[in-house]
Parts: sequence; C-alpha cells; structure tokens
Amino acid sequence: MESNTQKPAAVQPESDAHPLLKPDPETPNPRSISAVSNPTIEEEMENKYAAFVRRDVYGTMGRGELPWPEKFLLGLAVVFLVPIRVAAAAYILVFYYLICRICTAFLAPNREDGGQEDYAHIGGWRRAVIVQSGRFLSRVLLFVFGFYSISETNRGFNADGQFDTQFTTEEEERPGVIVSNHVSYIDILYHMSSSFPSFVAKRSVARLPLVGLISKCLGCVYVQRELKSSDFKGASVVVSERIREAHMNKFAPKMMLFPEGTTTNGDYLLPFKTGAFLAKAPVLPVILRYPYDRFSPAWDSISGVRHVIYLLCQFANYIEVTRLPVYNPSEQEKEDPKLYAENVRRLMAHEGNLVISDIGLAEKRVYHAALNGLLSER
Repeated sequence: MESNTQKPAAVQPESDAHPLLKPDPETPNPRSISAVSNPTIEEEMENKYAAFVRRDVYGTMGRGELPWPEKFLLGLAVVFLVPIRVAAAAYILVFYYLICRICTAFLAPNREDGGQEDYAHIGGWRRAVIVQSGRFLSRVLLFVFGFYSISETNRGFNADGQFDTQFTTEEEERPGVIVSNHVSYIDILYHMSSSFPSFVAKRSVARLPLVGLISKCLGCVYVQRELKSSDFKGASVVVSERIREAHMNKFAPKMMLFPEGTTTNGDYLLPFKTGAFLAKAPVLPVILRYPYDRFSPAWDSISGVRHVIYLLCQFANYIEVTRLPVYNPSEQEKEDPKLYAENVRRLMAHEGNLVISDIGLAEKRVYHAALNGLLSER
C-alpha cells in the first residue's frame, strides 16, 4: 500500500553539496598520524573525525586528567555504587536466562539455511512470556544503569503534511524493520525494552553462556563469514526475508538494524548501509540522543571496559527517543536501495538535528589508532 505521506524530495546518494568531511585520496597511515604529537595535529584530527570525538569531562578516549572533586566522586561510586549495579545486573541476566530456559524447554529452535536458529517463531504463552518479561527486565536493567526516566516522542504529520510532534496516528502499514542511529550498546537495551526486536549478531554470540540463549529468543540473525558453501544463505538474504516476513505478518518477530554499522558520539549520522532497505519494505526510523553533564554514554573513542565503569559510576543517565512515522518507499526508492537509504538518513538527520558525515568504520579505526599513538607518546 502506497502512503500519501509527504517526504523530502528524493536525492541521489552520490551528490552532497556540503559534505562534512571529504575523503582523502589515500587512506591515512595511523603511524604517520601518530608520529607528530602537537596541538595542530590534534585539531586536524578532531575536525576530520568529528563524528568520533569525545567532548565530556573525561576527555579523549576517557583518559583525560580529572579535577580532584571528580576523582573523589568517581572513587565513591566505584566503592559503593558499582558493586550494587553489577550485582543487580547479573541477577537480572540470570533470572531472564532461566525464564528463557523454561519457556524453550523440550522445544527445538527454528532452523534456517546457513545454521540460523532461533526461538522467536514459537507462539502461544511461551512467546508471550519471553517477550513481555524481556521488555520489562530490559527496562529494569536500564533503571539499574541509571536511566531512571526516558523521554519519548512520537512524531506524525499534521494537516499541512509537516511533522507535528503532538500528532500521533495508527500506523497505516506495519514496518518491516526498525532503523536507528547507533550511539552505544545501551541502544540495544532500549530497543529490547521498547519493541523486543531481532538484531544482527556475530555467530559467536549464540555460543556465549546465558546471552546465547537470550539472543536466540530475540531471533537474532547471525553473521557467519566462515561459511562459504553453496547452500549457505548470506546474512543479507536472511535479513531481507525476515524483514518481508515482519512486514507481511504481524505475529512475526520484528527486525532492528543500525544501518551506520558502528557507533558515533551521538551528534552525527554516518552513511547508511543498504541491508535494511533491500527488502523494499517500509521502515520505522528511530532517533536516539543521550544528553549528559559529565560522562557521555556514547561509545565513540573510549574502550569498552572504561566505558562500562564510567557509565556505572554516573548516578543518573538520560535517553531522548524520537520515533518518526513509518517511511513508505516510492517506486524509485524500491528499485534503488542506495537512494532509499540516503533519503531515510537525510530525514533522520533533519528531524534529529544530526550532522551528516561522510566517514565510517574504516576512518574510526584509523582515528583510534592515531589517538593511541598520540597518547602513548605523552
């Protein structure tokens, strides 16, 4: 069904009149970047890799020099707050694992080509318990991590065809996939608490203790790069099939994709991969922001361990969520996934007040290597 919803005029992904960052003719060498340590080089790096620059009080890579009051508060949190949160999170994880174990007892997982297996296609009370308890416990886990309240806005269209933050309506079509900007691993917990969708994950996740079974109950699509046999169905094909299934069948598990492919500092929107748009189904765009005063929950240029510790040490964290109307692709967008992806990206950037960036995961790795080189020289 085609929607009459007004959308921004179609644009070609290749043309960008005002690109934020123009790619260099050659990929920069991390060693050459880190060879010179001076303010000029650092300023150039911050301009070039702006989407990954960390600007909170903890400084570059979370390794900046902290004032004594901040160190004192951090020490108190490590001693008193972090143990409580870690224990509570572990209890919630084990408790939900037991729920999933009971609900999947004596059942064989749904199996697809390429070794895909999940429990997301079971029905009845088992699926209801898995989904409802999963959503509730995900929200409890967010509360444990300091996300006590979440600001959520549903946007619709007013009579003039313009976005109206106060207007909501029943969706004309069920979206095949939810697409969201990617800022932190906390994004996953939020989406689990909101809609309990299926994600794309590495195959190794399915074998992890506790988390492996939970990922199968979510219906995750596993990426298995090591399989090259002729009967192996690539992850993109499986994802497209699952998106079509979710679009056509309201009882099918929802799909959730982060088309940027990596995390940013939350102020930028990277180029979208086309995986979420190949199925030609409507998408539901969701925009996440993490306001902060001291520590930014964005997982940009900081190590995972350091990020988790600082996040648990911060007493209160915040999420702002904006849901846009379901985006129904035009015939031109259906035939051109890159155009479809680019138009959705520009819409999300406009409505979320995000800056469009031309860099991606490759540049992020170069930036991290350069930062490590600069910091190691000090």
